[in-house]
Amino acid sequence: MVRENVSDLMAFIAVAQEGSFTRAAVRLGVSQPALSKTIRTLEERLGLRLLSRTTRSVAPTEAGERLLRSIEPHFAGIEGSLSALTELRDKPSGIVRITATQHAADTVMWPRLSKVMLNYPDITVELVSDEGLANIVSERFDAGVRVGEYVEKDMIAVRIGPAMRQAIVASPGYFKERPALKHPEELTGHRCINLRRVTRGGYFPWEFEKRGREINVRVEGQLAVSSLELARRAALDGLGVAYLPDDMVQDDLTKKRLVRVLEDWCEPFPGYHLYYPSSRQHAPAFVVVLEALRFRG
Repeated sequence: MVRENVSDLMAFIAVAQEGSFTRAAVRLGVSQPALSKTIRTLEERLGLRLLSRTTRSVAPTEAGERLLRSIEPHFAGIEGSLSALTELRDKPSGIVRITATQHAADTVMWPRLSKVMLNYPDITVELVSDEGLANIVSERFDAGVRVGEYVEKDMIAVRIGPAMRQAIVASPGYFKERPALKHPEELTGHRCINLRRVTRGGYFPWEFEKRGREINVRVEGQLAVSSLELARRAALDGLGVAYLPDDMVQDDLTKKRLVRVLEDWCEPFPGYHLYYPSSRQHAPAFVVVLEALRFRG
C-alpha cells in the first residue's frame, strides 16, 4: 500500500505542476490513459476530488492544493537527496578507512594514497597502522592490507604490491662470536628479536621455504617488539637476529651495517593485498582508492 501511495502521489504532483495530463505523462514516461487511471484510483481511495479537469486545463481543487502543499516539499527533499548522491558518484567524496601494517603503509600505500588525496580533495583517508591486523568487519574498516597468503577465504583480495622476500639479518659484530647459520633450525641456539602479535598475543613464527620444503621456527631472545622498524634498529645495535622484509634492509646490507644469512631459505611469497568483505556496490571514494592501489607491475 505504501508503494502504491508513493507512486500515485508522484503522479499527482506531476500533473498539478505541469497543469496537463499530456505533459505530465511525457515527464513520467507513461501513457496519458494510464496516468488518468492512476489519478482516478488515488481520488477514489481518498474519497476526494484532487484535480479539476476542463478541456483546456487541469488545476488542483481545494483538497488538491492542500495535499500538494503538504507533500510537495517532502518529495522535493527526496529528489534533492538523490541528486546529491549523483554528485557523490560524479565527484567522489567521503571517508575511506583502511588498516595495514606500518611496512605496507610506508612502502606500498602511501606513495599512491598521497596522489589520491591531491587529486580528490573531497576524499578523506583514515590509514590505521596495526601490526596485529584488526577484524575489518567488527571494527568498521572499509578494507585491510596483509600478505596475500594470509587473506581469509571469504574476503575479496586485490593485489597491491610485488612479491616479497624475508631477510634474516644481524650486525657483523653479533656474528663475530657465534657460528654461521646454515639451517633455520639452528636459530634456536641464537638470540632472536621476536615480533609480537598485538591483537592475538604470542609471537609471529619465522617461516622458511626451500625447494618446496617448509619450516616454521619458534625463536627466542632477549627482546620482543611490535614494530618492524624497532626490530631493525635492535639488529643494528647488535641485540640479535631479526626477521625482516628484505626491502627494508637493503641499504643496511649494501653498507655492511647488517649481514644476511639463510638467504637460500627465503623464497619469494605473495606480496601485499587489499582485502574487503564482498564485491557489493562500493562508494565512489572507495573505488578511487582501490584503483589507485591496484598493482599493475
